[in-house]
Amino acid sequence: MDRIEELEACARSLGWEARRGEPMNRHTTFKIGGPADLFAVAQDRPSLQKFRRKAAELEIPVFPLGNGSNLLVSDEGIRGAVVAFGEGLRAVALRGETEIECGAGASLASVCSFARRCALTGLEFAWGIPGSAGGAAFMNAGAYEHTVSEVISSCSHVAPDGESGAFRGGELEFGYRHSAYSGGGYCITGLRLSLRHGSRDEIAARMEELYRRRRQKQPLDLPSAGSVFKRPEGHFAGALIEQCGLKGRRVGGAAVSEKHAGFIVNLGGATCEDVKKLIAVIQETVFRQTGVRLECEIRMAG
Repeated sequence: MDRIEELEACARSLGWEARRGEPMNRHTTFKIGGPADLFAVAQDRPSLQKFRRKAAELEIPVFPLGNGSNLLVSDEGIRGAVVAFGEGLRAVALRGETEIECGAGASLASVCSFARRCALTGLEFAWGIPGSAGGAAFMNAGAYEHTVSEVISSCSHVAPDGESGAFRGGELEFGYRHSAYSGGGYCITGLRLSLRHGSRDEIAARMEELYRRRRQKQPLDLPSAGSVFKRPEGHFAGALIEQCGLKGRRVGGAAVSEKHAGFIVNLGGATCEDVKKLIAVIQETVFRQTGVRLECEIRMAG
């Protein structure tokens, strides 16, 4: 029995779904990515602790996977274990009057909907962001001049050695598309959000307005990983790319969106190499024409 087989056996003994050689293009919004050595679905924090201890013992890296919405996976796939989050890590609940507790695997959409039903405001900006709660905390996701750091009070996690813990307040080290988790290693398992009482109707209206703006401006009909580049100081990445005449520029099956130049879309059959080459073309062209260096926002794996 090799090490991956041994870790697969561990996952199955915990009651997890586990598969070897799982194509990652099935698990990313870009629809791109080769096979993972092992793909497993965690069901709760105690079993995740056991799995991580076994992985550490076998010296197998573990890659936590949310909704795969800000991710570009190599055509060769991911070596080691990819851990997704099952129903046991997707629950959303009210704690006290204005706090929401959710599993890392909960979609942002489900958390936003829950907040609306509870007439809690502060999370409307996140409606339409296609990620998981854990992924949003990992990268401090945001939109419309707001970020999740404004509402997250704490995150629980499982460390690489299997120990359970949490970061609170300043320990979360939130910055622009950054958190204490950005270096990798930890698996975020849950979040606590601090919101405010509001009007259910006003919350619903704000969510609908922001989603309408997304539909108008973003290429939601094609596979993508969202905004490719971080916002450069004093500029907007999409505007710079459009200014440089790059809308529609194509490499293989990957293209700069005609609808929003800040997005690269998969027109069908795009590979990771197609996207990386197109990113390089954009960065080189924008720097040559404007002097601005664009930094990738999407995470690359494998």
